[in-house]
Amino acid sequence: MEFNDFKEDFKAYPAVYAVADNYQICVLATCELMVWVEVGGECFYDESNGILRSSKLLHKVEVPRELLETAREYTVYYRKIIERKPYFTETEDVRSASFAFRPVEGDRLRIYHISDTHNKVETPVRAGMYFGESPDLLVLNGDIPNHSGKIEYFDAIHKIAGEITKGERPVVFSRGNHDTRGIYAEHIADYTPTDRGNSYYTFRVGDLWGIVLDCGEDKTDDHAEYGNTVCCSYFRKKETRFLEQVVRNAECEHAAEGVKRRVVICHVPFTHIHKPPFDIEQETYAYWSKLVREEIKPQIMLCGHLHQTSVNYPGEPFDDFGQACPVVIGGNPHLQLKKEQGIDRYEGAAIIWEGNRITVRFTDETGAVTGEETFDA
Repeated sequence: MEFNDFKEDFKAYPAVYAVADNYQICVLATCELMVWVEVGGECFYDESNGILRSSKLLHKVEVPRELLETAREYTVYYRKIIERKPYFTETEDVRSASFAFRPVEGDRLRIYHISDTHNKVETPVRAGMYFGESPDLLVLNGDIPNHSGKIEYFDAIHKIAGEITKGERPVVFSRGNHDTRGIYAEHIADYTPTDRGNSYYTFRVGDLWGIVLDCGEDKTDDHAEYGNTVCCSYFRKKETRFLEQVVRNAECEHAAEGVKRRVVICHVPFTHIHKPPFDIEQETYAYWSKLVREEIKPQIMLCGHLHQTSVNYPGEPFDDFGQACPVVIGGNPHLQLKKEQGIDRYEGAAIIWEGNRITVRFTDETGAVTGEETFDA
């Protein structure tokens, strides 16, 4: 049966997120229900130590990457809860919906990059359909919710991902600094793809290897704006150890057999020193930049945060710590235009990577190209 038959039970199409060696299939429900996914004749469950989850509306089911890429399809099964009791819980009958899956393959790779939507959904979705169909890979790079002060703000992540990909293409998610703010910020790992709870991780799709890094907040931990609620300096120290481990494990990561393309994804462009009070962690970010430049050697870095669209090359004024490659800032929500004139615009980045050439086209919700650059990969 088609997914459209079940719109009353789900807020969006499923989204298939690439994380480490797996995919995490996320389903955003409208009511309490239990979810599992069948791939290649094997079932995988949204469970906690053998107990099927129903209390959260966002269901995450992890499936092996190679299995899904081989099967090229999956089926979402679910049961709606009537009443969950200690004994003789009441549920409805099983329902299901099946989806095709198209893995990344071939020499021509089309990526669409979206960041800083700040709860916008419609215009980012329209921009993300620039290719006329779902891109081969969708990147959601931070500040997709406006903040984490309301649990329903997380819905924007999966609505954008589901509407653009229809559950058929892989997605990569990266947390932004606004995502760390609000009463539900501590729960964001339950509502987004992570690697065992960590918002930084590596991934592999086709011949593309990537690393997602997370700078956390953009000011010092003691800044009044945060009200003593963050410890991002400690978080970045842990992340540095992770990055060092990735470098040590190169043969299973960026130097693994079959890897031809490498990308770094981070909401904040950490190779640049920002104006005070945003000029934090310079020693840390210089070290990250060194490891990325000398060890990982990516061909492109994708960022947001600045609410602009630009390509910044090594050696140019934007490059303060030694860029390994061009840094693409690819998300402009035009918030001031919305505030002052009520006009809802959004610009993202369409990336065509073919052979050793990368073309970046900045496009808006109408499909218009607002800027374009091509460089060697």
